[in-house]
Amino acid sequence: MSNPDLKSICYEALDGLKAQNILVLDIREISGFADWFIIATASSSRNAKAISNKLIESIKLHHQSFIGIEGLDDSEWILVDCGDVVVNIMLQETREFYDLESLWGEKTLVFA
Repeated sequence: MSNPDLKSICYEALDGLKAQNILVLDIREISGFADWFIIATASSSRNAKAISNKLIESIKLHHQSFIGIEGLDDSEWILVDCGDVVVNIMLQETREFYDLESLWGEKTLVFA
């Protein structure tokens, strides 16, 4: 079995943790700060914290690293910065309000 890349590690962790409506956006052509942007919905603030904690564990388990994590205090929007991959775990209301999918455009969508 080949070594999974960081994007796949993050996606599989989110999917395994029951994050909802997971989107992976390829922003390599339009961004200077990351290659991949992942957006997922959590059912509650507590669920968002649990997902982010397990995501970090999974990243470390695969001997990958992350730069930082933001938003744990209110947990409406938790951002996990892994360098080339940026993961956004959001409550449904927050996700609808900021509408990041529209910001990056439909052409960046890789899989959902």
